[in-house]
Amino acid sequence: MDNKKMASILDKYDRDMGQLVPILQDIQAEENYLPKDSLVQVGLGLGISLSQVYSVATFFKAFSMKPRGRHLINVCMGTACHVRGAERVLEKIERASGIDAGDSTDDGRFSLETVNCVGACALGPIVVVDGDYAGQMRTDKVEKMLKKYE
Repeated sequence: MDNKKMASILDKYDRDMGQLVPILQDIQAEENYLPKDSLVQVGLGLGISLSQVYSVATFFKAFSMKPRGRHLINVCMGTACHVRGAERVLEKIERASGIDAGDSTDDGRFSLETVNCVGACALGPIVVVDGDYAGQMRTDKVEKMLKKYE
């Protein structure tokens, strides 16, 4: 991220270290992940150590330290989804996309992650792509779902 854009984000929050989480959220919204050089700039701009910035950036699962794909796929692995076959759905998505949970496709199209619960247990298993919920997901629905995002 260029220095001007970083300064704009830091200034938006008055360079207040108490606003570290929203600062990191803005950077991730801009970059699609948290690049190391941006974290260094945040530390310098807020007058805090890089280790403090990293501790917050790595604590929250919502932050990514590596580039994410254009489309984020979240597979709910909560109890209700798990007992209804979420593991099989996840395996099918991994095979169809060619990536494992926690990774992104080489072309930058998809990132695949698991989550503990999305709060829609009655519709499980649930897959969320870019905020769109696909309930009662089955392995035979996976490829059609992925094609929507090509």
